[in-house]
Amino acid sequence: MTETHVSDVMTTPMLTLAAETPIDEAAQAMGEADVKSVVIVADGCRPEGIFTSTDALSALADAVAAGETTVGAYMTTPVETVSPTTPLTDAAALMGDYSHLPVTDSDGDAIGILTKTDLAAAVADADTELVDTTTA
Repeated sequence: MTETHVSDVMTTPMLTLAAETPIDEAAQAMGEADVKSVVIVADGCRPEGIFTSTDALSALADAVAAGETTVGAYMTTPVETVSPTTPLTDAAALMGDYSHLPVTDSDGDAIGILTKTDLAAAVADADTELVDTTTA
């Protein structure tokens, strides 16, 4: 068996929006897609931030007008990303600080997202080999 990489368990496609998107539109899109995050992109598909359900709650707590406030005002920046070839164990180490990691190709464009839910599913899958045991 070989080591599992991010590309083996990441979610594709992911939801992307522009920073200028109003929070209410982002929340509606997240609800329709049944996801808890959206990657905020610029210049093609380069991640510039991430907007999560937690960010939406912060906006609600601030009593902002969701139709007049953009995701750019509440998104997390800078956004941490991983490569599809990153070993899953390395990505899991980053997940202590993040719940969602956009996956980017060699050009820096977003091609998927890795979530804590993806990691949990990989751990629960008895066929997933998290580390390379052939060299031990």
